[in-house]
Amino acid sequence: MTYRNVVSAVVRALAAETINSAGGCDFEPKVQCAKQKGEIVGKEAAFLTDCWVFGRLHKALSAAHWRVLVAKFSTHTERKHAAIAELTRVMRSPAPERFLHCAVVTWALPKLPGVDGKRSTNVLPAGWYEMDNWSNEPHPIKTQERWRRDIRKTLESSVDQALVEAQHILEHEGLVMSEVA
Repeated sequence: MTYRNVVSAVVRALAAETINSAGGCDFEPKVQCAKQKGEIVGKEAAFLTDCWVFGRLHKALSAAHWRVLVAKFSTHTERKHAAIAELTRVMRSPAPERFLHCAVVTWALPKLPGVDGKRSTNVLPAGWYEMDNWSNEPHPIKTQERWRRDIRKTLESSVDQALVEAQHILEHEGLVMSEVA
């Protein structure tokens, strides 16, 4: 199996951690579909590849790169929250600690379009996305916007660096489609 791009590989690998067979009550892989005896094919093969990529990236990427990818792309709630907490601890900013934490949380769990409360994804209450709630002390709005912009720019830069490193790993393993021009 090859992935179209590094983002799809990372997203699928991080999502593989939360996939289980409870939905279809399928606890054994289908080994003898219509292929060779003993060969794992189809969704099961893709799932195994996703699990392998998860392990490979987790082992090969630095802790900082892995942490930022988990915070941005993971669907595993506990791991995502742990990565957010760790990012908050290691990030440096002139912003107050609570502001920094709220900025990281809202970056990792962005506000999604749609009716409030009607989504099956991880979202925060509407008050989390209002910067006035991010600090107990009054700060000018321009200062708050600058802090938030700088924090997000740092986080996005870290994601870009992590994706470049993941791209190198996956290309070395032959798992990303190379573009033919």
